[in-house]
Amino acid sequence: MAHLFDLSGRVAIVTGANTGIGQAIALALAEAGADIAAVGRTPAEETVAKARTLGRRAEIVSADLSTIAPVGDVVTQAVDRLGRIDILVNNAGIIRRADSLDFSEADWDAVIDTNLKSLFFLSQAVARAMLAQKSGGRIINIASLLSFQGGIRVPSYTAAKSGVAGLTKILANEWAAKGIGVNAIAPGYIATNNTEALRADAVRNAAILDRIPAGRWGDAADIGGAAVFLASDAARYVHGHVLAVDGGWLAR
Repeated sequence: MAHLFDLSGRVAIVTGANTGIGQAIALALAEAGADIAAVGRTPAEETVAKARTLGRRAEIVSADLSTIAPVGDVVTQAVDRLGRIDILVNNAGIIRRADSLDFSEADWDAVIDTNLKSLFFLSQAVARAMLAQKSGGRIINIASLLSFQGGIRVPSYTAAKSGVAGLTKILANEWAAKGIGVNAIAPGYIATNNTEALRADAVRNAAILDRIPAGRWGDAADIGGAAVFLASDAARYVHGHVLAVDGGWLAR
């Protein structure tokens, strides 16, 4: 059974790989045997160093995915440095908070462009590379609980993450028969830099914990195992699925 989860010889592009969930996914894939192209605006030096200590090849690919301008270069650099692409993890994302009555066009566009537009066009570019290799591959999108729920004060984020769930399904419909598996992970409340303010708010923190059946915030490492599964042969017949890793939040 262990061989089903073995990613030896495969190359993974992970966006937003410098900290938090992106770093945890990159290192989990590396532990399973994959080489890593760590993409981000901030160089993922720590992630790459840790992946290399695991005996993997790992390279920094600098790219600001607030526009689609660097998409082609991300693919080119990954192939030039690591030889191929087998896995793409679309993790890079931003969030803007304001009441919907006051939400600005600038904040709307910034979130949609990074979280949805760049995700689609990077997926498209990577899928073309995978088809050119004649090897197929796996694409894993990072969705959200707000792919299922509405939330408050994050209209562009909710729209983008709902869009991520929809794109995951349409791309699976089109590419599954071509050997490319497309799925998504919807993290619950994970203890990262992005949620530090929520955890520091005693009232909000207590309300969140009260709803999570597991009784704790998630760790970024909790997302890593799900990514390894979806990237591996164990998930070869899983297509178009959005896997919630949320401590039971959605079941409550």
